[in-house]
Amino acid sequence: MGDHLALSRAEPREVRRSRPLRRACRLLWGYADPPAEGLSVAGRVERVSRTPQGQRASLDKQPHEVAAMFDGVAERYDLTNTVISLGQDRSWRRATRAALGLRPGERVLDVGAGTGVSTRELAQSGAYAVGADLSLGMLYAGKRARPEVPLLAGDALRLPFADASFDAVTISFALRNVNDTDAALRELARVTRPGGRLVVCEFSTPVNPAFRTVYLSYLMRSLPVVARAVSSNPEAYVYLAESVRAWPDQAALAGRVAAAGWGRVAWRNLTGGVVALHRGIRQ
Repeated sequence: MGDHLALSRAEPREVRRSRPLRRACRLLWGYADPPAEGLSVAGRVERVSRTPQGQRASLDKQPHEVAAMFDGVAERYDLTNTVISLGQDRSWRRATRAALGLRPGERVLDVGAGTGVSTRELAQSGAYAVGADLSLGMLYAGKRARPEVPLLAGDALRLPFADASFDAVTISFALRNVNDTDAALRELARVTRPGGRLVVCEFSTPVNPAFRTVYLSYLMRSLPVVARAVSSNPEAYVYLAESVRAWPDQAALAGRVAAAGWGRVAWRNLTGGVVALHRGIRQ
C-alpha cells in the first residue's frame, strides 16, 4: 500500500489531513479522521523537545524524560545502534519479522518504531506495517530518511487505535522504556484481534555465565565510551546500560506477558541471550 500516516513538520500537534492519510485512517479506525486522543501525545512530546541534549531518563521512566532523551539521539540513532550492536541489529530485525509470521495483506503495528527502520523491515513481508513512537524527534528523523514508511505519534500506554485493529503487534527495544510494562502489554493485547500475534524483541540475560560477565562489562564500561564517539546524546546510552541491567530475565518477562492476556507464550534467545524474542497469541 502506498498510503501512509505521516507527521507534518509544520503542524506538530496534529497529523496532516491528507487524502492518503484519510484513506489509511478509514482502513484502521473505520472513519476518516484520526482520534484526537491518540494525537495528544504530540503535544506532550513537544513540551519536552526543548530539553538540552545530554539528558538521560531516570529508571522510573517518566514519559517526558524518555521522549526528550530519544529526541536527543534521533539524528544518529540508526548508525549508533549498528555500531554498538556490532551490526547485530539487522539480524535481530529479520528475526522479529520471521517470528511474527506475517502474511501479505495483514496489518501489523510496530510500537516504539523510532525512525521506522524496523517498520520498513516488517513491510518486506507484504503486510501493511504502521509504526508508532513517543518521540517526535525520532519520527521526524524517520520521515526524512524513509518517507514511504507510515509513522505516527503514539504512547504505548494509550495507543491511538480501536480494539482488535491489527493481526499482529511488535515492540522492539522499547518495552523496557515504558514505566508500566504490564499496562503496555495489556494495551498491545487490546489493539490485537483474537488469535493475533505478539513479538517482543528486547535486551535480556545472556545464558552463559562467562559470556554474561563479559557482556555486562561491555554494557557498563565500553558501551558509553563507544556511544561518545558516534551518538548525538551519549548519556542516553548510560541509561540503556542501566535499564538493561534492571530488566527481568527471559522467564520473568514471559510470566508478565502471559499475565497480560497472551497465550502460548514462549521465547527464543538471540546472540546467546543478549536479546530475546518473546512470542504470544491474543486469547
